[in-house]
Amino acid sequence: MADVVRTEEVRRLSMAAVRILGVAAAYAGAAQLGLLKQLLISGAVVTPLWPSSGIAVAALLFLGIGIWPGISLGALITIATLGPVHLFDIGVIVASTLGPVCSFLMLRRVDFRTRLDRLRDGVALVFLGALAGMLISATLGVWMLLLGGKLRPEGFWPAWTAWWVGDAMGVLVVTPMLLMLRWARLPRARDFRRWPEALALLITAVLVTPLATMSSLSVLFLVFPVLIWAALRFQLPASAPYALCVSVLAISEATDRVGAFEHHTLVERLVSLQALNGSVALTSLLLAAIVTEQRNVRLKIEQACVELAELVAHLSPVEPRKPWGPDRGKKPGGG
Repeated sequence: MADVVRTEEVRRLSMAAVRILGVAAAYAGAAQLGLLKQLLISGAVVTPLWPSSGIAVAALLFLGIGIWPGISLGALITIATLGPVHLFDIGVIVASTLGPVCSFLMLRRVDFRTRLDRLRDGVALVFLGALAGMLISATLGVWMLLLGGKLRPEGFWPAWTAWWVGDAMGVLVVTPMLLMLRWARLPRARDFRRWPEALALLITAVLVTPLATMSSLSVLFLVFPVLIWAALRFQLPASAPYALCVSVLAISEATDRVGAFEHHTLVERLVSLQALNGSVALTSLLLAAIVTEQRNVRLKIEQACVELAELVAHLSPVEPRKPWGPDRGKKPGGG
């Protein structure tokens, strides 16, 4: 019996270690993608999109609080790829871990459901998981950079803004994608009848999105009709990838200082990015959640009606057939 218990304990610890290492690898790999569009602010390296934060929040939601060492290990690997690791970098690692953990705890506190099938879940992910939770990592992380001498004092607020924008955008655009993939299902037979509309949506997105993000005119609002179409008709499986696409294109244009962001300062570009990407993510999540919630309510009402009809049919007495009387054999109508 003791050998069985010991074997089970070893297996459990091995699975926990595999999960932690998997989260660390995913965090570090996503960080390299985010660093493709890095910004150098007063000596500090930041990025306006940090997908690792979205992966960290999703991992905590799926696997629980016990995988937090994987986030710290991933942050350590990322820092090591940028240069030597110093004492204050430990504070940066703590900040990178504390932000997603606080987001997870706040989401759990409000009974967040990873299916994102309620309006309250979309609101919670935007305001608690992204905007509020990432304030902690941005504030603590930038202070560590300042104290460690990697950031000059005049760059505090630009670096803080970029850090907060990057972390928040990672949660807003990457976490919904991972949640959607977690609950994805194979299309049913009736879904194939909607393929012409899905193809039309895809073509429209391919034509409109580059025009809206790359044009020197301020026409970024053109992405919203496409986003609303995707959210209302196909919910999160369409709106989440489109929101990610819009955010990546907008961030690319902002960091390269082209298109609508050409004549703006760094802080103005970051604020514009935060406003655009936040609006896109909020629209995507809330519209998709509203439609899904209404559909679930309709299905529950239909199921309740079916069950009520079955109950009424079961409780209703069967009307007995009248026996033939003296007039047995007479034709209707007399004679």
